[in-house]
Amino acid sequence: MSFQNPVFIPGPTNMPEVVRQACYVPTIDHRSPVFGKILNPCLDNVRKILKSDDAHIFIYPSTGTGGWETALTNTLSAGDKVLAARNGMFSHRWIDMCQRHGLEVQVVEAPWGAGLPADRYEEILTADKNHEIKAVLATHNETATGVKSDIAAVRRALDAAGHPALLFVDGVSSIASMDFRFDEWRVDIAVTGSQKGFMLPVGLAILGFSEKAMEAAKTAKLPRTFFDIGDMAKGYANNAYPYTPPVGLMNGLKLSSQMLLDEGIDNVIARHHRIAEGVRRAVDAWGMELCAKSPDVYSDTVSAVRTPEGFNATDFVTHAASKYGVAFGVGLGEVTGKVFRIGHLGSLTDVLMLSGLATAEMVMVDLGLDIKLGSGVAAAQEFYRSNDRESAKAAA
Repeated sequence: MSFQNPVFIPGPTNMPEVVRQACYVPTIDHRSPVFGKILNPCLDNVRKILKSDDAHIFIYPSTGTGGWETALTNTLSAGDKVLAARNGMFSHRWIDMCQRHGLEVQVVEAPWGAGLPADRYEEILTADKNHEIKAVLATHNETATGVKSDIAAVRRALDAAGHPALLFVDGVSSIASMDFRFDEWRVDIAVTGSQKGFMLPVGLAILGFSEKAMEAAKTAKLPRTFFDIGDMAKGYANNAYPYTPPVGLMNGLKLSSQMLLDEGIDNVIARHHRIAEGVRRAVDAWGMELCAKSPDVYSDTVSAVRTPEGFNATDFVTHAASKYGVAFGVGLGEVTGKVFRIGHLGSLTDVLMLSGLATAEMVMVDLGLDIKLGSGVAAAQEFYRSNDRESAKAAA
């Protein structure tokens, strides 16, 4: 790989140089007031990015997977029943984690390429007259398939059923990139990580808890130590952690979250949508299809591109890395070898995306696919030229 080239994987994402530098800070006394000047802006900024007024924010030295575990162990007890749909690798992994923790999971199987079946959720929740289901799991953006699900529809399903279950949302590859409305959707726990929309290295699990989730934590019986939000909250009250905090990453988060807010979170969302739509125009020009089954579930952070029958899509990723020093994402789980993934989130511009599309075309031609050089790039160029940020402002 070449460190001079941007990456086009769905995370970790490209980092602005100023953010990378912000992670490299001299050693400080993390139990002194100095750390509070890093911690508190991070908590406040993340809350704003979630579009929440009063969510309780917790930031752990971990990843999105650690965030899932934080959500489960702080609010549930062994034997509790949860409802989840499996429509990709990451929803599958969250289900697997629930089962390993001794939770009873009612799994709704959904096609890889489809969104969450909110109508099926409503049927199951309505039938659960005794309210045995304690939590509903929803993967907002299925990174393996490039599929976005409608979290507002999941909330409507809960409301229509009159069901009190907690709503947990995996926003690892959506938060800080795609529209996420913690308060409006009445999300109880939102989970994300530092290495996606926040444009940082891997190493932070970032969560928002509602008051309802905080109450559930008081009676939950699953064991937790490192991920105990009670311990973390006590630490925060003293501008500290219950253990040594990741000071450098937190300082990077302080800057990157402020950069997102300075750009304007709605502008960030619009930028991601514009870049993603350019990619989709390119895929169409190549005569290919996305794994996502319909435009209403197209992700604005990752596109999983289906390759022709008999072609091993993993060869595309390998060739791009070995010949051109550019990283794309491989297919995972059921779509291994059937798709390659183009990540278009984080620190990215139209111009950078065009370089990725041009590289993709060279790779496909090298490997004998019937692609005309420049076709997808031209389609994306036409879209970007007529849908730049200034045009969007003028239209508004």
